[in-house]
Amino acid sequence: MIDQEKIRRAMEMMIEAIGEDKEREGLLDTPKRVARMYAEIFSGMNEDPKTHMETFFNIEHDEMVLVKDIDFYSMCEHHFLPFFGKVSVAYIPKNGRITGLSKLARVVDVIAKRPQLQERLTSAVADTVMECLQPEGVAVLVDAEHMCMSMRGVKKPGSRTVTSAVRGVFRSDLKTKNEVFALFNK
Repeated sequence: MIDQEKIRRAMEMMIEAIGEDKEREGLLDTPKRVARMYAEIFSGMNEDPKTHMETFFNIEHDEMVLVKDIDFYSMCEHHFLPFFGKVSVAYIPKNGRITGLSKLARVVDVIAKRPQLQERLTSAVADTVMECLQPEGVAVLVDAEHMCMSMRGVKKPGSRTVTSAVRGVFRSDLKTKNEVFALFNK
């Protein structure tokens, strides 16, 4: 459970630590607002992404299913600054077992709403889909901009980081892997 009171107190200390007046009109309610925001943006801490993959259907379909450009927002665990971008998820059903398209987006949301590394996010989405759907294979592509690179450090706004994870047939069959990456990049 997220302790909003503790976050509020910590934010008051942060305001004082940077030399600001926590009693200044514009900052009076900031600790409470930040606490509510953190409860929202870290809501994945208290949720299992697998619960969204419990609903599936059996139909006559054994070709690739691809959901592209799922928007996400997350917080880098190294600097607690946002990173955001798009996730594309593909899978090849086994025995006609598919899930609702929105379920893939929900899995992305839950995993992203934690202090995160992009590499872990990418692998966790692939592993969750692979475990829950048991498809022939899963491929995930994440393309994101990290504020820790854009607004501090090297200060390179617009630079993007791309990560991928492939499981099953997407790893073992080069033709299938090439097909999905061509579709990811369309």
